[in-house]
Formats: sequence, C-alpha cells, structure tokens
Amino acid sequence: MELSFLGAAREVTGSCHYLEACGKKILIDCGMEQGPDEYEHQDLPMAPGVIDYVFLTHAHIDHSGRLPLLAKLGFRGQVFATDATCDLCSIMLRDSAHIQEFEAEWRNRKGKRAGREEIEPLYTMADAEQVIEQLVSCRYNEIIEICEGIRIRFVDVGHLLGSASIEVWLEENGTSRKIAFSGDIGNINQPLIKDPSYISEADYVVMESTYSGRFHQRPPDYSAALAEIIQRTFDRGGNVVIPSFAVGRTQEMLYFLREVKACGLVKGHDHFPVYVDSPLANEATTIFNDNRMDCFDEEAMELVRKGINPITFPDLHISITSDDSKAINFTDTPKVIISASGMCEAGRIKHHLKHNLWRKESTVVFVGYQAVGTTGRALLDGAQTVKLFGEVIDVEAEIVSLQGVSGHADQDGLLRWLNAFTTKPKRVFVVHGESTAADTFAKLVQETYGIPAVAPDFQERYDLISNTLLEKGVQRELKKAPAAKVSGVFARLLAAGQRLLNVIEHNQHGANKDLARFADQINSLCDKWDR
Repeated sequence: MELSFLGAAREVTGSCHYLEACGKKILIDCGMEQGPDEYEHQDLPMAPGVIDYVFLTHAHIDHSGRLPLLAKLGFRGQVFATDATCDLCSIMLRDSAHIQEFEAEWRNRKGKRAGREEIEPLYTMADAEQVIEQLVSCRYNEIIEICEGIRIRFVDVGHLLGSASIEVWLEENGTSRKIAFSGDIGNINQPLIKDPSYISEADYVVMESTYSGRFHQRPPDYSAALAEIIQRTFDRGGNVVIPSFAVGRTQEMLYFLREVKACGLVKGHDHFPVYVDSPLANEATTIFNDNRMDCFDEEAMELVRKGINPITFPDLHISITSDDSKAINFTDTPKVIISASGMCEAGRIKHHLKHNLWRKESTVVFVGYQAVGTTGRALLDGAQTVKLFGEVIDVEAEIVSLQGVSGHADQDGLLRWLNAFTTKPKRVFVVHGESTAADTFAKLVQETYGIPAVAPDFQERYDLISNTLLEKGVQRELKKAPAAKVSGVFARLLAAGQRLLNVIEHNQHGANKDLARFADQINSLCDKWDR
C-alpha cells in the first residue's frame, strides 16, 4: 500500500493523489492547475491507461479538469463520484473542453500568420464525452465495494453541491488501513448547502489547507451587505458587476438577491433587473434545483416546502446567446450583472468589465478567491488600469470585496474537521495550500494534536503499512521561458504505446492462440508504421 502526491503538493490547485493497493492503481482527483501556475507543469509519472479507478471529491475544475486528458491518453477505468458531482461534471468538463478547443483555434489563427506549427487543444469535446461516460454515481454515506480489498464512502463536506470527503478502506494480505481524503472542506453557515459532516477515524488523513492561515470574520448579514452596495451604486446611476464562479458562488448570490428583493432592502429601485450572463451558470442552477432534496440545508428546504424556489425571483434575466449578453450593456437602467469567470480571466465577464470599469458610477463586487496574477487579484490590489481585449481600461469604478463569502473552511474550520477524529491518525498529509501555509499548518497540527504531520513535495511517496517515507518528493522548477517540447499529438502516441505494454502484461497468462493473434496484430501495425 503506497500513497504519493502528484498535484496540489504545496500548491492551491491541481489536486491529484496516487494510491497503489490491492493490485490496483487509483487517482484521488485529477485536477487542472488554474491561474498562472507557479511551477512548470509535469505529466503523470505513469501511463494513464494503467490507472484502474479515479475517486473524485467534487466537480471544481482544479479537482476534475484533467479527467478528459486522462481519457484522451488511454484511461478507460471508472470514475466514482457523488450523484450531484456527476451531474456537474457533465456540464463543467464539456465547458472546459470547449474552452480548450476555442483557445487552440484562436492561437492557431494567430500562429498561422506567424508561420508557426498548429497546436492541438489539451483535450476536445470528444475526450470530455468519453470520460463522462465513465462516471459512476454514488450516494452519500453508502459504503461501496470497488473491488476485492477496496471499499469507499462519500461524506458530505459542505464545499460545493455534491462535494465530499472520501473514506477509503484497504485490506491486503491480512493487513488493513483506512485513509480519509478531506477534499475541500466547506465553510459553515453557507447558503443552500449543508455544513460539513465529519469523519471519526482513519489511519491516515490527507487534508487541504487553502485558508489554513486565515480566520473568516464573523458571518455578516450577506443580504444586507449586498443590498447596501446595490443601493449606493444604483443611487449614483451605475451597475453592480459581480464576477462569480459559475458553479456554487453564482447560486449563492441568487439566494442572497432573492432575499434582498423579498425583504425590500433596496429602496427606490423597485423591480431592479438581475442578469445571469453565463451559460454554464444557468445549467448549474438547474442541477442545483434537481439535487435539492439530497444537498440543500434545512433553511433552503424550508423555503422549498413553502413553494418558494430559493434561487429564483421576479426580474431575473437569463442570458443565453452572445446577443443577449451584448444587449445587457446597452440599457441605461441600473442593474446587477453576475457573470463568469470568477477571477476575470476569461468568459463574458471581461466584456462587462470593459463596459463598467471606467465608470465611476459602477461597482465591481468580488465574492470569491482571486489568485495571484489574475485580473481579479490585480483589481483587488488597486490596479489603476487593466488590459482587456488588447485595450487599456482605466479603473474608475468602486472595487469591493464582499468579505466572509467563502466556500473554504478557515483555520478554525479545518481544525474543527480534524478534531472530529476520536483516535489519532498515524499521520496527516497537508495538501492544497501555498507552500508556506501548508508547512505552517502541518506544524500546527503536530503541536496541537501530537500527530505526525507533513506537507509533502511533488511525487513524495509513503508506505502505508510501515508509515515510512519511501521516496522524498522533488522540488518543482519555477516557470521559465517556454522551451521546445514534444508535440501534444506525439505525447498521445507515447501514452498509447505505454498502454499497449500494460495490456500485454495483463495478458501474460492468456491462451497461446489468443496471444499469437495479438502478436500478429501488433507486428502488422508495426510493419505499416516502421518507416
């Protein structure tokens, strides 16, 4: 039984852990690095075709976004996730594939004029469709036997609709171990979804540390705070622009805005329009409604029982087409515009910023984490200008951060989750945090609970039987100027070759007749391509 760390090791995004046990190779999450990643990207140290299963904590792209690439390179195993996570992945992975295809097409148009060779997208819609077919829906709190010696259970962790911690039981050669993967631990008292549930025992714990160095303020009255921003902005004739993550945060904003309208908290602007300008957000809202019975908290369900949809209201407008999106900025009526992406790096939000950042009357409200190097972070840090679509835009609008709206537990929340363990784990692995924060939190865990804790490096590997370090991780290189690299198509061919070797090994004890036919097929293929 071995555990190694292939992503979100001393980083906040790109979660991926690798478990070898009971003769199986398993990934826990397979996320995409987001924002201007600090490190050079490195591929998986094994052929994707040899992986048997993926256990997925939730649908956010930094946990699921490389699944289509995995399928593209030969992975054909099952991906286990909660019902709601499977529903969300069905739209989010398609959306991610669309972005990959669009960006490759855009770069190729520019590259063609410069005489550069065409590039292919990281993955395509067909790759996303392939891995979506491999999703296996699971219910919360049910123990699932994956194969001989491996069982898992998904526990609601309150971060996103369908998000989960995953308990993994392993039994091999008479020895048993249990690992708890926290996933992203949710904040308490969030709208719509339930507070985190807790796990009471495990031999090993792999836990996130995103906000381990922060303490959330006492939860404010979000609706009142939002109403105050809307009031002063509308009174001066401006628009309220909310860059929002399409899945999760947008639905929370709709919950607050319904309350603002229902309680009449904005005066003198009756029936003010609210626009949701994100096709992905609109699809996600439908999925939230479809999963309300399993995932909504008691407060939201009380509204449902009264016949009130907690995330819709009069004067809510859904923008579908690009023409719908463009029309929003050509009316003088003060309005609220919710659009993606949440960090202002792509999508329709950039158009709304272009039309509103230069207006002193308008307000841009940030309601989520802004990674260093993103446009959103630059605005929060006081940038006087930003570049959008090749044009420099002066920042005259009011820039506001709605404090306390966070889907991640702070230090107290993380310790509360860990404190639920009634017996001490053998070791805690701290991941999904910036390097210094992860180290500091590991030290805090060790000092507070007397549990060995470590923030592993990339590819660090541990023996779960003896609780020993097998291989020290590597220090990943900081990004540098792009160098010549193997083309994406050739990398795909190499992965296919590695998968073929794995298939050959799996057929070692097959019938001689079948093995001879297999060998003939391989030789025939080699004759065709051996130039």
